[in-house]
Amino acid sequence: MESALKIVLINFIISIMVALIILPILKRLKVGQIEREYGPRSHLIKQGTPTMGGIIIAITLIISICILCSNMKILIPLGIIIIGFGVVGFIDDFKKLIFRDTEGLKPAYKMLGLLAISVIFALFLIKAGNGTEILIPGIKTIIKIPIILYIPFIIFVMLAATNAVNLTDGIDGLASSVSMIMIAGLSVIAMKYEVYEIAMLGFSLCGACLGFLIFNLHPAKIFMGDTGSLLLGGAIVVMALYLKMPLILPIIAIVPVMETISVIMQVAYFKRTGNRIFKMTPLHHHFELSGWKEGKIVSIFSVITLVFCVVAIFLV
Repeated sequence: MESALKIVLINFIISIMVALIILPILKRLKVGQIEREYGPRSHLIKQGTPTMGGIIIAITLIISICILCSNMKILIPLGIIIIGFGVVGFIDDFKKLIFRDTEGLKPAYKMLGLLAISVIFALFLIKAGNGTEILIPGIKTIIKIPIILYIPFIIFVMLAATNAVNLTDGIDGLASSVSMIMIAGLSVIAMKYEVYEIAMLGFSLCGACLGFLIFNLHPAKIFMGDTGSLLLGGAIVVMALYLKMPLILPIIAIVPVMETISVIMQVAYFKRTGNRIFKMTPLHHHFELSGWKEGKIVSIFSVITLVFCVVAIFLV
């Protein structure tokens, strides 16, 4: 536990130092947020706030892996996969900011990039001898899935998880706070099962997120962009899959799950009736338009995530 706290603290400090270097650069490059026309009107004031802040988390993670990999070589391929998701997000952010296109990378191209990385990771798990077993939460039973079903299942889980976290990134500090708690929960589970490489990876990310949060909490001085949200989504799903526990994701990721379901419900209901269930989706915007302050939404969603993470720890 002492070493875990040291890793969190070291990465927290590194993250702050990286942020202090990156933030002025992004300001000079005028890499500012472009608010969507159909988003909440209150967000227009955020126009021009530096984005692509996920670079801070990515650089911190790379530095951390370089420090830890002498003892834990497995962190290198895992880190490459996680950074790969961030690269897809970076390309999306780059297109938005350079070409002033609020839609960014075409959804088909973005999904293709995420799909390619997901396939590579699924094959890596098999080649690395990680097996095709998964744990059933609650009954704590391991089942073995035929490889022909395992690979599509892994790909689906990775695509769903990364996009769900991406949807959660919509107000100051929400995605970074919720993701940090989910990663912390997975790290505790990794410690419980003595999978120390995943625990160290998770604690490194917790420190990186904590440092980033200093600049990302309301009123945010920097946004993570898709660079950060896809990276964090990738990290969460990589950790869960390596632990053979993809089925705990709907529990610990209750907030991203609710955000995703709200979008699906809204689109389906609108196409069917022409009316809306929520004032705006993803779900955090509904509460925002209902009068909740951003800080209140982040606090409540974070507490909900923490409670469900504790439940997940007891179920596995």
